[in-house]
Amino acid sequence: MQKTNGLHTEDLQETIQCTLEYLISKDEEAEETDQHKRVRALIEEPMETEDDRDFTTEEIRQTITSIDHKNAPGEDGITSRILMWTFESFPRLVTLFYNGRLSKGCFPKRWKRT
Repeated sequence: MQKTNGLHTEDLQETIQCTLEYLISKDEEAEETDQHKRVRALIEEPMETEDDRDFTTEEIRQTITSIDHKNAPGEDGITSRILMWTFESFPRLVTLFYNGRLSKGCFPKRWKRT
């Protein structure tokens, strides 16, 4: 995987670290506004609706396998094959990752680009 400095990762641990740093960007204090504070306070409260439930590992597997492997990678350079390999190697970790985002109701800005 290509890192932001143009070099490539050398092993699995470095690839995972690079991926996490890209997907979960750090909040910048300069962005903190009253609106951000209100949103942060709201997401700290547990959401309790009838349909609240975690993703299952099988749901995530089905979603990842449904991705067309012929498509080019997105801005992050992660191909669907890399995503599938990561999931097959660490299904519990990937499931916990997505459920963590779901439970917070807060997703990185990079995930919202179209």
